Amino acid sequence: MFRIKTLNKISPAGLSVLDKSRFTVSDDAENEDGILVRSADMQDYPFPENLRAIARAGAGTNNIPIARCSEAGIVVFNTPGANANAVKELTVCALLLASRDVVGGADWVKLQAGSGADVAAAVEKGKSQFVGPELMGKTLGVIGLGAIGVQVANIATKLGMTVYGYDPFLSVDAALSLSRFVHRAMDLETIYKNCDYITLHVPQTPETRGMINTDAINMMKGHVRILNLARGGLVNDDDMLAALETGRVAAYVTDFPNNKIVQGKRVVAIPHLGASSPESEENCAVMAAQELKDYLENGNIRNAVNLPSLVQDWSGETRLCIIHRNVPNMLASVTTVLSREHVNVENMTNKSRGEYAYTIVDVSARVGDAVANELRAIDGILRVRVLNH
Repeated sequence: MFRIKTLNKISPAGLSVLDKSRFTVSDDAENEDGILVRSADMQDYPFPENLRAIARAGAGTNNIPIARCSEAGIVVFNTPGANANAVKELTVCALLLASRDVVGGADWVKLQAGSGADVAAAVEKGKSQFVGPELMGKTLGVIGLGAIGVQVANIATKLGMTVYGYDPFLSVDAALSLSRFVHRAMDLETIYKNCDYITLHVPQTPETRGMINTDAINMMKGHVRILNLARGGLVNDDDMLAALETGRVAAYVTDFPNNKIVQGKRVVAIPHLGASSPESEENCAVMAAQELKDYLENGNIRNAVNLPSLVQDWSGETRLCIIHRNVPNMLASVTTVLSREHVNVENMTNKSRGEYAYTIVDVSARVGDAVANELRAIDGILRVRVLNH
């Protein structure tokens, strides 16, 4: 029986994936085998001895201590693409909010009504202060062509926009999904110099943090409109406020409000609604639970952020799941132990990702604790799990 702990409210559709005959799920589980989480901060979370995997029902994993998990042999999953449609739709909304001052106009109408004015007459006189441009014929730059960025780029072409997309790490699947009408930009400067609107769809990393700053804004067209529904730290708030004050940035729509940025002119601050739809929350929960289930039961890894994807069909009596450092002679050390103990290998797959690697070994007979402990004693091996078919 696997114990699963939930650190946030998880959609029932996701929890239903976990068969009650094999999984117990609660928010107070102890020495849990797996964790399902959304936005709860886990940076200082004490890892119990049994913890093998954390599944984040969402794309971002900034709330999870990835490096510490890797060193402990804990797989961290996310759910790329599960919330893509929800974020895409909100991005379309953000494009419109950046163009026309709908929020300001609606607030102004309420003020007129509250002051006792004839609203119908007042709007005809005052509406000109909220006028903004149409999207058709304008140029949009999409920075980051992952699951969300591709959908945003594609739908923007349907809105009559000229679209440039930039992503130095464009995957094959994303490239195949991208509309032929989207122009590939080979550098950010191309986006900055050509686009009337810029939308961010990249993860927050040390390299991307504060990427939208004074230097970047100075390369952009005047009166550019910027959207950030990815991560708040991608934009330097002080530099953005200065650019809004001068009008170099005509509008800024962010899904990550704070006390500082909401004070700026022409800032539309959305209360982190990007993935907040019933459909998105359900999709993320189902995907996260499926990833967790497949790993705990079969050792398969799909969509991990700290280890390579590796899926292998069962071909033996016992499966050894080995998380280790990506160093020379590791496979030779593993097979040496198995050979010495007269364990026959039916199938073995190894993949690496950066400093870490993952190996699945299917063997023809049951493997006891003695063999598993010999493997654990090999320098560079972080975790060994033994699964029986």
